[in-house]
Order: sequence, then C-alpha cells, then structure tokens
Amino acid sequence: MKIVIFGLTVSSSWGNGHATLWRGLIRALANEGHRVVFFEHDTPYYAENRDLTALPNGELVLYANWRDAYARGRRELADADVAMVTSFCPHGVEATALIMDAPRPLAVFYDLDTPVTLSLIGGGADVKAIGPRGLRDFDLVLSYTGGEALDALRTRLGARRVAPLYGHVDPDVHHPEPPAERFRADLSYLGTYAQDRQAALDALFIEPARRRSGQRFLLAGAQYPQDFPWTDNIFFVRHLPPAEHPAFYASSRLTLNVTRRAMAEMGWCPSGRLFEAAACGAAMLSDAWDGLDDFFEPGREILLARTTDDALAALDRSPDEVALIGKRARERVLAEHTSARRARDLLDALGAAKAASRQSMAAEA
Repeated sequence: MKIVIFGLTVSSSWGNGHATLWRGLIRALANEGHRVVFFEHDTPYYAENRDLTALPNGELVLYANWRDAYARGRRELADADVAMVTSFCPHGVEATALIMDAPRPLAVFYDLDTPVTLSLIGGGADVKAIGPRGLRDFDLVLSYTGGEALDALRTRLGARRVAPLYGHVDPDVHHPEPPAERFRADLSYLGTYAQDRQAALDALFIEPARRRSGQRFLLAGAQYPQDFPWTDNIFFVRHLPPAEHPAFYASSRLTLNVTRRAMAEMGWCPSGRLFEAAACGAAMLSDAWDGLDDFFEPGREILLARTTDDALAALDRSPDEVALIGKRARERVLAEHTSARRARDLLDALGAAKAASRQSMAAEA
C-alpha cells in the first residue's frame, strides 16, 4: 500500500510531538511492506534542528512553497492507495483540495491535536489545516483523542466516519538504558513549553522544587520564555533529540507528564511521552484526566497527582516501589501501545473505511 501524507513535520522533533510519532508509525508500516511519502514544508526553525533526513521504505519530500509541492503531489497521488492530511499542516486546505481531485486514493484526515482544534474553532479562530467545508469530504477522520472528541468531530466538523488512533512508541528507539549523570534528577519533565500547561507544571514540578531545595529537578524542551520561574535546583536542557530520551528517562527517580488543558478537559488523550517513558522503564507521575485508566492502571502502572502534596508524596515513595511501577508500565506499553500495534489499528481503520466507501458507491449505483 502506498500512503501519501501532508503533515506538519517528521524531519525535526524540535518543539513538537508529531515527528516522533510519525517516525515510529512509518517504520512499523514499512516493516509490513507499506510505503509512505511524507510532504513537509521546509521551514527554517525545523531545518535548523533537523534530526531525520530519510524514511524507511518511503520518501521525505521537503518543499519550499506550495507551488513546488503541487506538481509533485499530483504525481504521487496518481498511484496512491491512501492520501492523508494532518492537523497543523501548514498547507492543509490546499492539500485537501488536491486530494479531493485525485480519483484513486482513500481520503483521510488525522487530527493529532483534536481538543486544541475544537477549542480553536469554538473560539472562532481559523484552523489552517481545515477549510470551510470542515471534514465532511474525507472518507475517514482519525483522532489522536478518543471519548467525546469523536462525537465532536462528527457534530461540529461534519466527519462522516471517525476512529481513534492513539499515541504509541517504537521500542527499538525507546528502551531501558543506563543512567547518565548529566540527566540525574529526582523528578524530570520533558515537554515543549505551552501556556495552558503552566498551571499544572507550577503545581506538580516548580512548587515541589521550591519545597525540596535539596533535590534535583530536570526540565527539557523548547520555547521556554526568559521569565519562566526557575529555581536554583531546576536544571534545563533546551533540546533533547529522541536518541537521548532513553538516557533522560533512565536517570531520574520519577518523570512527569503534564497534559495541555484542552486535551485534559476532553480526556482520552495519552501523550506520546507517556508511552516513551514507559517503554524506557521509567516510573511516571501524571496529571489526572478521564480515560487515563484505559491506558495505564493508576497506582500500579502510573502515579497520579492533582496537587503539590500529591507530587511530594510520589517523590517520597521507596526506590523499590518506584522501580516496580516502572516495570509494570513497560510491560503494559509493550503489550498494547507500540507503533506496530498502532500501525495495525491504522490498517484496520483504513480497511473498514474502504469497505464502507465501496458499499456507499454500490448503494448509489
């Protein structure tokens, strides 16, 4: 099967969670014999931090402007089986029009940021990847978020057929490694700065650092502002490429997950970081949201925190307790949340959408 994707980025993991997810999924699809052609706008901020230049059994197409992408896109779509546009694709509207003009491929939209998309639309903002017709013209709409988000895609954006495609991890990339002294910490956090995560980060990371001045806290990620409330015991790594994630996770007693507000409010929104940390055997501390227990069992495979005191109580757990939680989380993620498992989920959803499309065409004939 040939799949053509118009997305945000797969070439740079800087400041976004999309790239790592795509890499794992594309590799898993390649292992099954499928071919992916990924179109990415060649922007300076990703070019300066590019950490991937080729796709397994596929091709990365970097284009300077849509005019350049259009002709190549038409050629690639001519023999494609599936054509996909993603959320935050900078030329999503143009790519959608191109796909709808191609008679052969199944048309798919994948929203990796569904609650954010719905929040923007609810506030009257334009969503660049989605045109005035919403999602009604796609044969299948995939959502990184499950639960009520699936109904909202139908009712608010006109999606005809929806399915969840959750986060995942490639265990060949994320796996246990020996600790590294430069990443040593009692509590670590890996994530791009986002204002709507800041209140939770204040409660579960910054305030614990203030109260535990003798412990070491480590934060890694891009786009943190100059006025971020640093403390003397919070250490910072500006950009952490995927190859260094395992050592990062292995070097702290606990690692923190904080979910963007719109996603936490909607629920069923597991961050890719949860699966990455678990695959590395790290013990995880997370904010709480509806649906989290569908992915990890609280108290047994993951620790939850709503307040600073909850985070401090987690830090006070014994090393044996913490190690056992990390071990159980790794077992769960390897059984249910690998990129290979998600590739199968994707192929099943595509197969069902193709069958539904054939039935609809037969009914209209």
